[in-house]
Amino acid sequence: MKAIEISRPGGPEVLRTVERAAPVPQAGEMLIAVRASGVNRPDVLQRKGAYPPPPGASDLPGLEVAGTVAGGDPAELAAAGFRLGDRVCALVAGGGYAEQCTAPIGQCLSVPTGLTDVEAAALPETFFTVWQNVFEIAKLQPGETLLVQGGSSGIGVTAIQLAKAFGATVIVTAGSDDKCAACVRLGADHAINYRTQDFAAEARRLTGGRGVDVVLDMVAGDYVEREVQCLADDGRLAIIAVQGGTRSAFDAGLVLRKRLAITGSTLRPRSVAYKTRLAQALRERVWPLLEAGRVKPVIHAVFPAADAAAAHALMESSTHVGKIVLTW
Repeated sequence: MKAIEISRPGGPEVLRTVERAAPVPQAGEMLIAVRASGVNRPDVLQRKGAYPPPPGASDLPGLEVAGTVAGGDPAELAAAGFRLGDRVCALVAGGGYAEQCTAPIGQCLSVPTGLTDVEAAALPETFFTVWQNVFEIAKLQPGETLLVQGGSSGIGVTAIQLAKAFGATVIVTAGSDDKCAACVRLGADHAINYRTQDFAAEARRLTGGRGVDVVLDMVAGDYVEREVQCLADDGRLAIIAVQGGTRSAFDAGLVLRKRLAITGSTLRPRSVAYKTRLAQALRERVWPLLEAGRVKPVIHAVFPAADAAAAHALMESSTHVGKIVLTW
């Protein structure tokens, strides 16, 4: 099979097309003939040598794929409602940049009716992450207000749509007026250009001084101090990445007085059982929204897999709105 390999840590140019033996599905796994692979920031970090795959995972980058079931134990597949040839998308711990990929059956979901392979490949990583952090960890409730840092990212456009679908008010930050406008078109109630406005002051103003109930943060660093300031009483801060750095200084007294909860999580190294539970929740709560057209994957650009370096360069430019996908 053809695959995209990281030849050495470095820039996008270190990605190269290679021939590799196809993976063999083990017990509890299916083999997927990949039609499309999602591109995510963790892939960029892995390419730079800053985010190694967990033990036992493929060294190839790629955390989400869509395609057709090409192998696996027939009884195990049938028990999960799958058979050869079914269209699926899957969350994987690595190996997604390839023509064939294995995935734990529990982390595989049928492609929602009406979606293309490209659209399906844009679902797993962001939808698993948003559901885990916004709804299961931070427990966003109808009528509450969510602040999404980086609303135009793949995570951001997913968080906007899911939060709105479940009855929340959504405020986002983005790095340009055009990106802010794109977020509003996707359903955000308010968008703050963080380059020209103080997001904490704006969030307090937009909520009448009350503050927001949940913050989904991909930045960390000095953002945490301002996030603590703009959270309402009993607010929850969910940190899922540290693009702004790992060091934060904030007023711990505010955390006490407001009864705040600050959480952090990574999804890639979690157990198959944990990810299977997330997949079941998505199948029950979110897949019907996708099939009804109430929530849609947002695709910014599609590249042939051989142009993965260009896809990574686009990702690092941060000029995209939504997802970047490779096709095979």
